[in-house]
Amino acid sequence: MTTATATVTTATRRTRRAPSVASPRRGATRFWANLVLVIIGIVFAAPLAWVVLASVDSAATYRVAWPTDPTLDNFADVLTPELTLRPLVNSLLLSTGAAAVTVVASVLAAYPLSRYRSRFHAPFLYSVLFASCLPITAIMVPVYSLFVQVRLINQPWAVALFLAASALPMALWMTKNFMDSVPVSLEEAAWVDGASAMRALWTIVVPLMRPALSVVFVFVFLQAWGNFFVPFVLLLTPDWQPAAVSIYAFFGQYGTVAYGRLAAYSLIYSLPVLGLYLLVTRGLGGSFALSGAVKG
Repeated sequence: MTTATATVTTATRRTRRAPSVASPRRGATRFWANLVLVIIGIVFAAPLAWVVLASVDSAATYRVAWPTDPTLDNFADVLTPELTLRPLVNSLLLSTGAAAVTVVASVLAAYPLSRYRSRFHAPFLYSVLFASCLPITAIMVPVYSLFVQVRLINQPWAVALFLAASALPMALWMTKNFMDSVPVSLEEAAWVDGASAMRALWTIVVPLMRPALSVVFVFVFLQAWGNFFVPFVLLLTPDWQPAAVSIYAFFGQYGTVAYGRLAAYSLIYSLPVLGLYLLVTRGLGGSFALSGAVKG
């Protein structure tokens, strides 16, 4: 057998061994993959279905059931200034303030880490990454003692600053990685025209990073929005407590729970987050708009 014949035979065997797209093995794999996806979808959809159905059920329980007498009384009961409106406003103030402070601080801290190199660059970044792994419950005891000593207990602005500081390590890591993708040549062109480093940062780099900064803003906002432990410990007056804390008003004594009101409150509680997501996706859709910024 010649070398050419052996090569053709080997290629033919390899071609025969290659599975077809419509082969039974590939069809079985696709079937099991779709089945797993359907099961995961049902697992995630069941709690959402319970929230929607229980919110319009006057006799809701912890089971997913179609309401026998649909009603909106649960929404009427929770839509009060003391129970819903004031806590939602407090949550918006805390979350928006913490997210805004974190974004500004992460931009200012990420700029030298992205544009300058030193021997302490890698150790500092690893320290930041380690700080982001610390659980919030591990530092709440010294934080509470500090707040008591400096008389910052029950001060919403102090709680917003603490939420911003706790989210800053991860936000700094994300912002630094986003800033690395912005070409330095754009800043150099601005420097040639007489712009300072800070002016180039706020007029060149930050506008190009708007989609990335919106991601950081939403990330910090969601963390602060769903944070229960920190406001519960540091805010003692019900007038300043956010919605994540006031939701426990639906858990009565001896294990009794107002399931219908809890479901209605949960739907209202999620509306600002959905609105922020739609605003960000529609207003800042797309990734970095760097196309055409640098000419080859």
